[in-house]
Amino acid sequence: MPLFNYKIRDAAGNLVEGQAEALSADALANQFQMSHAIPLSISAVAVKKKSVSMKNFNLRGKPRVTLDDLILFCRQMYTLNSSGVPLVRAIRGLVETARNPTLGEALAKVVVDLESGMELSGAFSQHHQVFPALLCRMIQVGEVTGKLDEVFLQLSIHFEREKDIISRVKAALRYPSFVLIAIAVAIMIISLFVIPAFSKVFASFGAELPLPTRILLGISSFMQSYWYVVIGATLIAIIAVKRVLKTTRGRYVWDRYKLKIPLVGDIILRSTLVRFSRGFNMSYTAGIPLSQALGFTARAVSNSYVGEKIEIIRNGIERGDTLTRSASHAGIFTPLVLQMMAVGEETGSVDTMLNDVAEFYEREVDYDLKNLSSAIEPIMIVIIGAMVLVLALGVFLPMWNLSSVVR
Repeated sequence: MPLFNYKIRDAAGNLVEGQAEALSADALANQFQMSHAIPLSISAVAVKKKSVSMKNFNLRGKPRVTLDDLILFCRQMYTLNSSGVPLVRAIRGLVETARNPTLGEALAKVVVDLESGMELSGAFSQHHQVFPALLCRMIQVGEVTGKLDEVFLQLSIHFEREKDIISRVKAALRYPSFVLIAIAVAIMIISLFVIPAFSKVFASFGAELPLPTRILLGISSFMQSYWYVVIGATLIAIIAVKRVLKTTRGRYVWDRYKLKIPLVGDIILRSTLVRFSRGFNMSYTAGIPLSQALGFTARAVSNSYVGEKIEIIRNGIERGDTLTRSASHAGIFTPLVLQMMAVGEETGSVDTMLNDVAEFYEREVDYDLKNLSSAIEPIMIVIIGAMVLVLALGVFLPMWNLSSVVR
């Protein structure tokens, strides 16, 4: 807690000076008045702010804050907060034990902001590259409702689910990616080393290479002569895409497009709707008005396109429509989910309905992830067949033609 210098007149009228810890100057003044003392002056000790201990973090090439770091942080904050440890002291302790230097520095700055009088959600929002929007908004909900420990518990559960989904998607895509990379490397080696040898042999016989082989040779010679152009263009394209994604319009277009990617788009959409349902449920059950809860959730789903659809629901409710009718106008929910919403509104159990919607989408995501590998297999067969056809036309046709030329 902050340290204060004070001057008071005690009950006997004597002048007393000293230092004491308190949550604020007003809290310390109230303590003195309860003991029948008269506070004359109370001032914060500014030197104590360096006790935050930045730990001399060297952030050159600083590591990225991962889901594992966020899960551990939320679990620790839940334990400390539910145990009654003061907020500033709890975060200061996490600064000293942070495994990730990026997270440690951000928490150290959060402590400084808290001691200067900023609210917790505002302090976290200053570091949007470390703490996601969902975490900041849900902490704001916890501050409003006084259920900060429950918010950190729900956040840790949410991040654990998100990590599980990402791990399973990566596991399903690992084998197809490996096969495609191996075939691409094989095509590159054949184009650069094998096929050019055929061109020399055919040139000695005065024969002409087949068209597929000439195409591969043209690509090979271009790569050999202008490899720096290809690398430069690739780097420029990557930088341009990153800059476009940082703009509001670019991010919106990408958030909308990635929901339409075959096989993976539905999983991303349902995972986003799980986040919406959980966040909306947390806000609604905490007593926040329906329109305000939708506004919090729209900014916390980390998808600007879905967030726009949630704003449509919010605008419909503000105009007097029901939740179900507004959700149907948004166009992102299935008829079954809309029916569940209608039942929840009719029975007055919107919180239970939101929990059921989240569990419904979680089951669908789990089912899709289990069948992702089997759904990718036919596509992989077609791609591998096309690559093998290219190799066959590029390598075996000149061999057959060479035999006829020799005869």
